[in-house]
Amino acid sequence: MCLITFSFNPGSKRFLLLAANRDEFHERPARPLAWWSPEAILAGRDEQAGGTWLAVDRSGRWAAVTNVRDPAAAGGTRSRGELPLGFLRSDDTPEAYALWAQSTQSEFGPFNLLVGDPSTLWWASSQAPACAVAPGIHTLSNGALDEAWPKSTRIAARLESLRSKPFEINPLLDLMHDTEPAEDQALPDTGVGINMEHFLSSPFIVSERYGTRCTTVMALGGEHRVCERRFEPSARALGQLDYRW
Repeated sequence: MCLITFSFNPGSKRFLLLAANRDEFHERPARPLAWWSPEAILAGRDEQAGGTWLAVDRSGRWAAVTNVRDPAAAGGTRSRGELPLGFLRSDDTPEAYALWAQSTQSEFGPFNLLVGDPSTLWWASSQAPACAVAPGIHTLSNGALDEAWPKSTRIAARLESLRSKPFEINPLLDLMHDTEPAEDQALPDTGVGINMEHFLSSPFIVSERYGTRCTTVMALGGEHRVCERRFEPSARALGQLDYRW
């Protein structure tokens, strides 16, 4: 997953709003968002490793994972996609699970992990100490939480502009379909070279081999709702799924 932007507002009618793009190789097999039977877990499924990138259950417990762009880092013996499922299959609080994930980080490749329930949100990372996330708009890409990458700051500003408007799913999905690369002078240096930094700098990535596979919007609080829009390599929408409970 490349970019997550979320507004976390305990005490409001809708306490969490998340918009996320999942970037992956197009040849890697995956199933669309669905309820996993017999478990009450709503998630897409990575058919290669069996895990997921974003998952939520009927009580509003949820988790999402991104990789951390660090070409020099060692890979792990376990898939990062296990981490969201592990939280939903446990009775751990977000804090306890975030601390556990960080203590076992050597088993996974470099990762960012968000774990939340109706009252708490925690961030764990292989690159920084785990911490609680305060209410507000936050972004998470392939660096640290709220690290000011051009794609992150652009999407966060646009999300801020929607906060005063009535909640609608499609404008949020459309907001994430931003294919404009950043200016080279604004790019982070993550060790992959300027050409690759430029290619990966847009919130929505388009290419035949690697790019944005789906956009997910999740709204939790009151009526829970999760919507996923899927794309082919050309960025043409393949379909949209909408779950409410």
